[in-house]
Amino acid sequence: MTIHIGAAPGAIADTVLMPGDPYRARWAAQRFLADVEAVNEVRGMLGFTGHWQGRRVTIHGSGMGMPSMSIYSNELIRDYGARTVIRIGSAGALRAEVKLRDLVIAMTASSVSTPSRTLFREANLAPAADFGLLRAAVAAAEARGAAFHVGGIYSSDTFYDERSDLTDQLARHGVLAVEMETAELYTVAARHGARALAVVTVSDHLLTGEAMSSAEREQGFAAMVEVALEAAFAGR
Repeated sequence: MTIHIGAAPGAIADTVLMPGDPYRARWAAQRFLADVEAVNEVRGMLGFTGHWQGRRVTIHGSGMGMPSMSIYSNELIRDYGARTVIRIGSAGALRAEVKLRDLVIAMTASSVSTPSRTLFREANLAPAADFGLLRAAVAAAEARGAAFHVGGIYSSDTFYDERSDLTDQLARHGVLAVEMETAELYTVAARHGARALAVVTVSDHLLTGEAMSSAEREQGFAAMVEVALEAAFAGR
């Protein structure tokens, strides 16, 4: 048990999927896992452990933003022994070729700052995905015929960001989408020697103004979860 996670010792699996929304964690656990057990509800941050095709998996919310992701990923990896952590969440498209409902598999995650920034002082760490997970996710998406993109994303500190100049420069440099958690997840995982990946679904588009409804955001992300699960256990 930690300050933010009330799970008993051994209740968290080695493999953890982390949506931002705790209700999405509940939906994914109920839909994709068997023998599901609720393992955390401290501060309303829901976590569930069950089995996917006989393999033990935990699906646990991260909350919104990098500070919240930092809390939960640190405790899940450091205190509960999670070794593979995959973010499953939503993102906003920054480029025209990235369409609503497409998957984005994040190779890198840029940011202005993260909770871990003070560790590096003048250095600019380049947070990156685990290559084995990345390669497996690409194979899983291809096998399913899913529309997907692989490349860099941007983890923002703000949801209501009015820096159109920054958005323009990110898109100009090939950044595919914006979200709020991945850069810190990749940094925390690297620090503790764990594997990390983010597979996100495009829920809104910064160029066209298109957006999925709240209900679609909560429950319309099945392909993303399937790709994440297949990637987590590829070759195991």
